[in-house]
Amino acid sequence: MSKRLSLSDLNIGIGKQTRLHRMLYGAGPGGGTMMVLPVDHGLEHGPRDFFENPDSLDPDYQFQLAVDAGFSAIAVQVGLASKFMGPYAGQVPLIVKLNGKTEIPPSNSPRSPLNASIEDAVRLGADAIGYTLYIGSSQQESDFEAFATVRREAEQAGIPIVMWAYPRGEYVDAKGGRDSIYAIDYAARVAQELGADVVKVNYPNADADGVIGPVPEAPAPYDTKTWTLDEALTQIVASAGRTLVIMSGGSRAPDQLLLDRVETSLASGCAGFIFGRNVIQRPRAEALDIVSRIQERMRKHSI
Repeated sequence: MSKRLSLSDLNIGIGKQTRLHRMLYGAGPGGGTMMVLPVDHGLEHGPRDFFENPDSLDPDYQFQLAVDAGFSAIAVQVGLASKFMGPYAGQVPLIVKLNGKTEIPPSNSPRSPLNASIEDAVRLGADAIGYTLYIGSSQQESDFEAFATVRREAEQAGIPIVMWAYPRGEYVDAKGGRDSIYAIDYAARVAQELGADVVKVNYPNADADGVIGPVPEAPAPYDTKTWTLDEALTQIVASAGRTLVIMSGGSRAPDQLLLDRVETSLASGCAGFIFGRNVIQRPRAEALDIVSRIQERMRKHSI
């Protein structure tokens, strides 16, 4: 029996239920799972992420890929949504990112400022909004306040919130780093505490033998405890509670590692994946193939 939450477990309003249902059951692999194509790299990393597959520099290529590969949603900044979503409206659900930053300034105290609104998302027909929150940053206080306003407006509009929950900053580094099990587990809990409906997190660091932890700089029990990947993801899902967990693919990974992570994530109760570079950096035929193989595994975990 799957440990994953069903939509009815989330205890959310009708508007959010309707929009999440489209992404979890109507589009993509379905069965209560979600596979999102994020295309916010142009803002976050500049054009460099598109060099490996030059076709992916064109947003039309990315939108068409999301349709043809059968993604549950495509996540983009407001400019791309405004200028490119039109021909694909109704063919793939849309997540509009409301904030973002470039990689140019120093990131020891990051903050992702708002550049769009709930009104923009509703106008564009979005099924969800995305918000990047840097947990542990020295600017966390003002970021929490900005998110509170977004959350209230999202509740009023009946639109779900997908939180990119990223531990970042010098204080996080001093307690084991952004990809430690301590930091990621904490980020998942913060997402639930602040009212996210879906949380995107990274995979925690593991050693050469696949052991996660201990994190000596972190508080107990993280300073002594170890996990397998399955155990770590089960812990993260539990910390997220009534917030669906989707795993980030991160940098390009070998196929077998990617597929092994997919299997373990689904078995541990994760709802899905948000794979960008692992898809768009491949030639189109290869991208369609790896997405198909991932979604085949996702369908086996339908609820």
